[in-house]
Amino acid sequence: MKEIRDGFKGFVAITFLALTILLVPQTSLAHCDTLDGPVVVEARDALTKGNVYPLLKWVKAEEEKEINEAFIKTLAVRKLNPEAQKLADMYFFETLVRIHRAGEGAPYTGIKATETGETVVAKADQALEKGSIDGLAKAIVTHTEKGIRERFSHALETRKHSHESVQAGREYVKAYVTYIHYVEGVAQAVGGKGHGTEAASPASHNKH
Repeated sequence: MKEIRDGFKGFVAITFLALTILLVPQTSLAHCDTLDGPVVVEARDALTKGNVYPLLKWVKAEEEKEINEAFIKTLAVRKLNPEAQKLADMYFFETLVRIHRAGEGAPYTGIKATETGETVVAKADQALEKGSIDGLAKAIVTHTEKGIRERFSHALETRKHSHESVQAGREYVKAYVTYIHYVEGVAQAVGGKGHGTEAASPASHNKH
């Protein structure tokens, strides 16, 4: 079993990363480099009002001067004409996002297109705007339960045929390991604990 588990380390890493992104708030990944992300949205409002102060929280203290200078330049250029305003605004967005991400140790690869609003991260932002976590919590529970049920069903089905041949047995073991590691990943992401601990899994929550 140890060899099989070792063979699936890559899968576990991917699964755990996906679950961590899904279940744990992460500022550096919270679409701060998209046109509808919180950084750019607030930057638009700041440029409209001519007030840079609300944007300074997105950067480190030593970077405030660069942001202030870029903001002043942008305000001056955007007054020229509509086309100049678009170019100046984008210049400022890119400057702000680039510096913000650098402060988090995250790479900057440009401003991404507007998201659909259906991603989990987008829902997290929407929850803050609405002042309610209900929709996000429901989405996470639904996604997690679906993942567990799918892996459980596959493991259960392959288990029925596991003694028919060596290949069938291997298929079951693969499904079993996938199922167990997915559940462990959920438990670790939610409670920071895994197998053999007191961390409650989503399955146990369904009993209440």
